[in-house]
Amino acid sequence: MEKQFKRTLITTALPYANGPVHIGHLAGVYVPADIYARYLRLKGEEVILIGGSDEHGVPIALKAKAEGITPQEVVDRYHSIIKKSFEDFGITFDIYSRTTSEMHHQTASDFFRTLYEKGEFIEKTSEQYYDEEAKQFLADRYITGTCPHCGNERAYGDQCEACGTSLSAMDLIDPKSAITGSIPVKKETKHWYLPLDKHEPFLREWILEGHKEWKSNVYGQCKSWLDMGLQPRAVSRDLDWGIPVPVEGAEGKVLYVWFDAPIGYISNTKELLPDTWEKWWKDPETKMIHFIGKDNIVFHCIVFPSMLKAEGSYNLPENVPANEFLNLEGDKISTSRNWAVWLNEYLEDLPGKQDVLRYVLTANAPETKDNDFTWKDFQARNNNELVAILGNFVNRAMVLTQKYFDGKVPACGELTEYDKQTLADFAHVKSAVERLLDTFHFREAQKEAMNLARIGNKYLADTEPWKLAKTDRNRVATILNISLQITANLAIVFEPFLPFSMKKLLAMLNVENFGWNRLGATDLLEAGHSLNTPELLFEKIEDSVINAQVQKLLDTKKANEEANYKANPIRETITFDDFTKLDIRVGTVLECTKVPKADKLLQFKIDDGLGATRTIVSGIAQHYSPEELVGKQICFIANLAPRKLKGIVSEGMILSAENFDGKLAVVMPEKAVKPGSEVK
Repeated sequence: MEKQFKRTLITTALPYANGPVHIGHLAGVYVPADIYARYLRLKGEEVILIGGSDEHGVPIALKAKAEGITPQEVVDRYHSIIKKSFEDFGITFDIYSRTTSEMHHQTASDFFRTLYEKGEFIEKTSEQYYDEEAKQFLADRYITGTCPHCGNERAYGDQCEACGTSLSAMDLIDPKSAITGSIPVKKETKHWYLPLDKHEPFLREWILEGHKEWKSNVYGQCKSWLDMGLQPRAVSRDLDWGIPVPVEGAEGKVLYVWFDAPIGYISNTKELLPDTWEKWWKDPETKMIHFIGKDNIVFHCIVFPSMLKAEGSYNLPENVPANEFLNLEGDKISTSRNWAVWLNEYLEDLPGKQDVLRYVLTANAPETKDNDFTWKDFQARNNNELVAILGNFVNRAMVLTQKYFDGKVPACGELTEYDKQTLADFAHVKSAVERLLDTFHFREAQKEAMNLARIGNKYLADTEPWKLAKTDRNRVATILNISLQITANLAIVFEPFLPFSMKKLLAMLNVENFGWNRLGATDLLEAGHSLNTPELLFEKIEDSVINAQVQKLLDTKKANEEANYKANPIRETITFDDFTKLDIRVGTVLECTKVPKADKLLQFKIDDGLGATRTIVSGIAQHYSPEELVGKQICFIANLAPRKLKGIVSEGMILSAENFDGKLAVVMPEKAVKPGSEVK
C-alpha cells in the first residue's frame, strides 16, 4: 500500500548565479515544479516550494576576476535577474533565497561540524597545483594548458571543451595559472572527503529496491553510478570564495560548492519558517520531492542522500523526477555561446506571453529524453492549440451567452442523449489529470486538459446553437449552459499550467477559484449568474514575430563563427620533420559504443590493418551516434602514447574537423583504402 503523507516539501535545483536563466532551466525544472505545487495547493494540501540561487564556486570567482569586481557583486547582479525572471513567469516560490545568506552560512557550517564530530569524513593529503605569485592553491578551473588528447591549447584543468574529455589538472601539458599566467608548482594540501563507498549498500537498497517507481532515466543513471562503484568525494577545496571550513587547521579552505548548495534547501526553509522548519525536514509524514535537471541526478539521488543519512535526523527524498535537456533549434543550449532564449529577453520581445512559453515548454518537456525547442513549433502550438482550440471555444461560449442571454448563465433544460454523452466525456477528466500529475507526467496531463477544450469545441460545432436562436431558445439555453460548465472546468484544470490566462478567465466568469475538488462537476455556474465582458485569452502570433526571433539566433550563430575564426589563428610554423613524426593511418570501424557516464565519449574498436583490433576513445558522442560510424573508414594517429579515459586505454586519436559552430566532422578518406594505409 502506498504511503500517505500529511504535507509535501518541493525543492528546485539552485540556478548558478553567474548568468541569467533560459528556457532550458524553465522546461527542465521550474515549470514542472510550479505545476506540481499549484496542483497540490488547489487540492487544499499543505505544501511549500523552496528555491534559491547557488552563489559559491570557482566560475563565479573567475567571472569576478575577469570583470574586476568582487564575487559578491557578481552574484548580487544575477540573483536579482534570476529572481525577477521566476516571478515574471509565475513560479510560486514560498521563498527564493540564496547561499550567501547568513542563515545558509550558519546552517552549512553546522551541518559540516555535525558530520565532522561524528567521524563521517576521512582526511587525505594530496598534491595540488599552487601559484607562487598569487600565493594560493589553484582549483582545476584556475589552470589552463594543452589537452593531452586533442592538442587544444586552451583546455581547463577539469575538462577540455574542444574534445569534451574530463581531465585532471595534472594531465595538462604545459599547465599555467589562469590568475597570473605563471607556471604552477605542486604542493601538498589536506582535504576532507565524504566516503560515498561507505553508503553504497544503503543506496543500493534504498534506490534499486525501494524506488523502482522513479523515472527510468533517473533510476538508470543511479544504477550506472552504483554499478561502477562509488568513491570518496572531497567536501572542501582551496579557495577564498565560499563558506570557510569550520574546523581548526582549515584556513584558506571552503566547503566544496556541491556540498554546500543542497544544504541551501534546508537553510532556505529555516529562513521561511524559523519555528517550524523541522516539521518539513524531519517529520516522516512529510514527503520531499526534488525537481532537477539530469546533470544534478547524482548529487540529489546519491550524494545529498548520503549526507542526510550520515547526519541521521533528516528525511530522504521520496522522488526525484529529473528531466533531460532541452535543445534549441537542433543545437545544445550554450550560455558561453549565447545560444539560448533568455527569460528576461523573451518578455521584452513577447510581452504578456508567459503562458504561451509555459504551455510550449510543457508540451515539449524533456521528461525522459532530450527534446527540442523551435520557434516554428512555438508559433504552431500557440496558433493551432491555444488560439484555435482553447481560446476559440471559451470565446464562442462567452460571446454567444452575451449575445443571446445578456451575459447571464442560462438555465439548463431537458438533456438530449448527445448532451448526456458530452457531460460523460469530461466526467473522467479529474481522475485522468490527477493520475498523470501524481506521477509527474506533466506533458500528458496538459494534453488531457486540452482534450476538454476539444470536447467543448466539438459540442458547439455539432449543436450549432446560432442556428437555433430564433426557433428553439430553450435548446440554445441548454447548449450554452453545458458549454459554460465546460469553460468553468477549463479554468480549474488549466490553472497549474496557464496561471495568467486562467486568472483572466476566472475574472471573465466573475467567480473566485473553484478549487480542484470540483473539477468534473456540471453545476459550477448557477443559472442567472452574471458573466463579465468576454476578452480573447490568446492572440495569433504572426510570422514577422517568429522571423525576428529566428534572425536573432542566426545573428548569434554568425557572431560565434566570427569569434571562433578569430580565436583559432594558424599555429606557429613547424618543420617537415615535425610533421613526419605523426603516424596518421586509415582504419575501419568495427564497433562503436557510448562510454558509460560520459556524455561526450565514444569507444571505437578499429581494424588498423596491423593485425590487431585497436581501441580508441574519442569525444565526438554529441556529433555522431555509434551506429553512424560502424563500417566507416576514419583517419587516426597511430603512434600517440596510450592514455586512460574513464578506465579505458585509448590507443590513438581519431581526427576530426571543427566547424565554426563547434560541430565536429570525422576525417574520412574519399575512397575506400586498405586498413593501415598511411596518410601522407
